[in-house]
Amino acid sequence: MTTEFRFADRHIGPDRDALAGMLEVIGVDSLEALAALAVPAGILDPLTDTADGPVAPGLEALPAAATEEQALAELAAMADANTVAVSMIGQGYYDTLTPPVLRRNIVENPGWYTSYTPYQPEISQGRLEALLNFQTMVADLTGCEIANASMLDEATAAAEAMTLMHRAVRGDSNRLVVDVDLFAHSRTVLATRATPLGIEIVPADLRDGLPDGEFFGVIAQLPGASGRVTDWSSLIDAAHQRGALVAVGADLLALTLITPPGEIGADVVFGSAQRFGVPMGFGGPHAGYLAVNQVHARQLPGRLVGVSVDADGTSAYRLSLQTREQHIRRDRATSNICTAQALLAVVAAMYASYHGAEGLTAIARRVHQHAAALADGLGDAVVHDDFFDTVLARVPGRADDVVAAAKADGINLWRVDADHVSVSCDEATTDAHVASVLAAFGAAPGRSGGADRLAAVARTSTFLEHPAFRDYRTETAMMRYLRALADKDIALDRSMIPLGSCTMKLNAAAEMEPITWPGFARLHPFAPASDTPGLRRLIDQLASWLAQMTGYDAVSLQPNAGSQGEYAGLLAIQAYLAGRGEGHRDVCLIPSSAHGTNAASAALAGLRVVVVACRDNGDVDLDDLRAKIAEHAGSLAALMITYPSTHGVYEQDIEEICAAVHDAGGQVYVDGANLNALVGLARPGRFGGDVSHLNLHKTFCIPHGGGGPGVGPVAVRAHLAEFLPGDPQGGDGPYAGEVGGGPAVSSAPFGSASILPITWAYIRMMGAGGLRAASLTAIASANYLARRLDEYYPVLYTGNNGMVAHECILDLRPLTKATGVTVDDVAKRLADYGFHAPTMSFPVAGTLMVEPTESESLAELDAFCAAMIAIRGEIDRVASGEWPVEDNPLRGAPHTAECLVAEEWAHPYTREQAAYPLGVRYRPKVWPPVRRIDGAYGDRNLVCSCPPIEAFS
Repeated sequence: MTTEFRFADRHIGPDRDALAGMLEVIGVDSLEALAALAVPAGILDPLTDTADGPVAPGLEALPAAATEEQALAELAAMADANTVAVSMIGQGYYDTLTPPVLRRNIVENPGWYTSYTPYQPEISQGRLEALLNFQTMVADLTGCEIANASMLDEATAAAEAMTLMHRAVRGDSNRLVVDVDLFAHSRTVLATRATPLGIEIVPADLRDGLPDGEFFGVIAQLPGASGRVTDWSSLIDAAHQRGALVAVGADLLALTLITPPGEIGADVVFGSAQRFGVPMGFGGPHAGYLAVNQVHARQLPGRLVGVSVDADGTSAYRLSLQTREQHIRRDRATSNICTAQALLAVVAAMYASYHGAEGLTAIARRVHQHAAALADGLGDAVVHDDFFDTVLARVPGRADDVVAAAKADGINLWRVDADHVSVSCDEATTDAHVASVLAAFGAAPGRSGGADRLAAVARTSTFLEHPAFRDYRTETAMMRYLRALADKDIALDRSMIPLGSCTMKLNAAAEMEPITWPGFARLHPFAPASDTPGLRRLIDQLASWLAQMTGYDAVSLQPNAGSQGEYAGLLAIQAYLAGRGEGHRDVCLIPSSAHGTNAASAALAGLRVVVVACRDNGDVDLDDLRAKIAEHAGSLAALMITYPSTHGVYEQDIEEICAAVHDAGGQVYVDGANLNALVGLARPGRFGGDVSHLNLHKTFCIPHGGGGPGVGPVAVRAHLAEFLPGDPQGGDGPYAGEVGGGPAVSSAPFGSASILPITWAYIRMMGAGGLRAASLTAIASANYLARRLDEYYPVLYTGNNGMVAHECILDLRPLTKATGVTVDDVAKRLADYGFHAPTMSFPVAGTLMVEPTESESLAELDAFCAAMIAIRGEIDRVASGEWPVEDNPLRGAPHTAECLVAEEWAHPYTREQAAYPLGVRYRPKVWPPVRRIDGAYGDRNLVCSCPPIEAFS
């Protein structure tokens, strides 16, 4: 007899027998008994008996769990309900042809999409090299000296450019001049970010010159939203003469033909790499970019890949200048960006590598020729003489008729107003499309066939000359290059990644499959609403499910990262308080244990951060909380608290904490980073939260992708619903009535919509019972590891009854004090055992925070325990004096194959102990490609792009 497995049985690692053994080690007889011991009784949702069995409140409205085939069929029906029209809307989003070799070997390859942010660089060399290629590509195309490893999208990159210039200009001015031809979504997000910081945005048509008065910065677009190409060199000179910096939003494909902003003196260049092989996806995810010159390198937000050396002097990559990152700077942060768009940056970089400078230029010329052919046919109706890909046509009173005629032929154009229509060409545009558009205007093809309109601003400098952009033009070469890079990394396809606070769980193939379907991937975010009923139905269902299971009343899916969800939630609180006449409330209480994004988001929202102490057991100090509430009662806006706590325990006093804040007139923000310990067990919106952000790239299975994409929906109680993020088009977009009324926080109405099918599929296939079982199994796995390892590495914090939540903190500080072996030594040594290290020194320095998730089998948990116990044995040999503290397998880790075959071996431990510490049969060997990397060297000698061409001669 065969047994039919549910999807939940495939997602959850331990089977019934394994789970029974784990529970025996923990000392309980069932998962429900574990929940009763670990979760405070006051917030634990009781099960309700239904015809389908016991169901947790908040999950009862979910449909019964679907099989993979059923879920994929439902998703296919929603994709088929959408209309994949020819998109000639433009406005920062363009159709693109993703080379199949990149789609198959990156987007559809778990070696790339399941990897984590490269904080352990020795086992992340592949993705770091790919991101360095992205930085090089952006720097070359923009004419700047340095670029970061991607931003969330173009509008947030514009906002980061604004704050960077504000910091860099030393003066009293808070005025920013913004050109009227900037993309509408960038203008909207700039306004969102500027308001809390007291920055005044001054709109101007910069072709008429700079306005009067002082200002710290200027932002322009190249080409403009109208398609117009402007030579900004004189404007940049004039701004510099008046002490201001200049940022230019630039189209990377256009920059293959147009003189780049960096070459004419722009201080900052920003934009999107979307049209480099990344589908529009109804808004994302896409890799934004930000580039500067070396003088502003340490002001650059986000991640920055640099070149350093390892212990053997070999060149190696790592994240440079990490002290710039907001989660380290906390309330002194200058940005709250925590994730990036690493996976999409890799796609864009490899697109550039596959086509090379010649191929990109050829694509750009074809795009421009199609636009020029349109202009020739439209004749005097064309508004601007100089353009790259977008033609603005004047059609007095006929805009609706023209758009409708094109739509009838399967083409979407952009209605600017009743008298103007904009048409954008892209890589997918054909001669037939051009002919159809001209027919919609009632025009005939022109005679010239499309004359060059860019001669006056033509680029003369070379770009992308590095071997990374010359050597992989054949599919064989590209396939092998991508495989070679992936082989240098540890991702979830090879090993458990036990990262506390980051929930690296299974990203099932059935969840991932639909994101490349054209019915989801090829939709423009500003397409007519009639084109997108299927995806909007998915969005509505997903928002409803997330609201129900968290106990909130409304959800916005617009924030495209957890940091942006935090920011949106805080803005909603501020708007609500202002509407009650309490806009003076500006204090945000944050426990000292909180993740750095909390303090950074609060600071960017214009709130004053007041830190609340924690007790020795990791819980919030109630006495200090009450004292801080009393001190700031009249100005208290919010408390931001992570639950379960960042220390990995369920605080017993959470209801009392929330009530105290409410009694003082404040709102409660419950950070959803640790929601994997709550789904189906307790609901933040019911135990005291007014707002939470939810990390879909953690609890809800969107993969981390080497450091992004992420999605950070914001969920609120009813009184905050009207303040959820609004329309990035400023209220004029096709979806203005379907989003909130608050300030927009990303470029697209529904954020990174194309990856929402992943979370939809996870919830749909798990069902109510599977979701609760996942949370309980994650808790059981963490407690199992805590029990197994506590005698070797004391578990720093536990809750009532000695239980942890979904993660535990192992305290290495006594061992370090006694032996000199550090947490870094243990983390690097784990690579020799084939494991990615847990989270190091967060939230407590000198510790490891371990989160196993529900997806790992008992065999994998035991293998990790075996490695950690063996490492403790190695530490004991250092303690006994057998191995000196400066020369032992931990300090020498990680060990490469190359170092092990060196002719001389002068270490007191053997080559076998270095390479196979538990024997050759322990688990398949993952060879680290480099030795331990010198971080300080890389920061002192900042190199953040591919080596110059001379290095390869």
